[in-house]
Amino acid sequence: MNIRKRGPLAGKSTLTMILLTALVAAFIACRTESRKDREVQEPEVISLLGKPLFRAPAQGEALAKLEAGLKEAGARLEANPDDPEAIISYGRALSGLWRYHEAITIYSRGIEAHPDYAMLYRHRGHRYISTRQFDKAVADLSRAAELNDRDFDIWYHLGLAHYLKGEFEKAGPAYLRCLEVAGDEGSIIAVSNWLYLTLRRQGQDEEAQKILDGIKEGMEAGENISYYNLLLFDKGLKSQEELEKAAAASDLDMATTGYGLACRLLIRGDKEKAFEMFRRIVALPYWPAFGYIAAEAELYRSRAQYP
Repeated sequence: MNIRKRGPLAGKSTLTMILLTALVAAFIACRTESRKDREVQEPEVISLLGKPLFRAPAQGEALAKLEAGLKEAGARLEANPDDPEAIISYGRALSGLWRYHEAITIYSRGIEAHPDYAMLYRHRGHRYISTRQFDKAVADLSRAAELNDRDFDIWYHLGLAHYLKGEFEKAGPAYLRCLEVAGDEGSIIAVSNWLYLTLRRQGQDEEAQKILDGIKEGMEAGENISYYNLLLFDKGLKSQEELEKAAAASDLDMATTGYGLACRLLIRGDKEKAFEMFRRIVALPYWPAFGYIAAEAELYRSRAQYP
């Protein structure tokens, strides 16, 4: 289904113009937050395990670059308050600074003005995942999929939202559709990793093997190299020692490769080692990573299964 875009500001109803004015006002309020206020901030998120999680996106030059990007995106939004892509750009800039609740507010204002714009729901759904609001994420991403059923990122994040809830029977169809619309080898690798785990968690081992049949040596993994190595491990082409070494390279690698390996150990029956790795991951500072959130969800769900 095509995404319907709205016309220029001059054609807006009075109500919509009020909403757009409120959007810009929200932007100004976000932009004028002082550094001192950020330093004494409340936790950005409370984890599923009750742990307060604070913003820590970057330092030094990297932080300055992110803040410059926010300023640039803000200027674009002020100049084009009726442009949903300007709204998305500003929300993404806020997200780069781990200001997820502010991003959600911006996307929500955008949805009020553009209720049929799929990518606003896609991005808000992503940030509902970041803030551990999985039910809201499912609702937003399901709506996005109704409006645009050929977008890889919509299906990828919808599958993840169901996966994090432990709804593997619902994650599977979303990931299968995601695989159908994947446009390059890196995307195929990323969704294949989650789809493989989803099928294995349901005991659908033959179907999972078919997913591995599509993974070949020499594929262009790009930024999804961690997922590629995990799938090569599943095919017997990488060792556990190699994955453990790769996971130790950085906090993000531990969250991504570490979770993937731990989940595979859980599937193979090594619950003790798997949960040891899950606990190690949630002790890291890189809490927005999907692997971190997934490890957190595993520990949270295990409370009912293994009190």
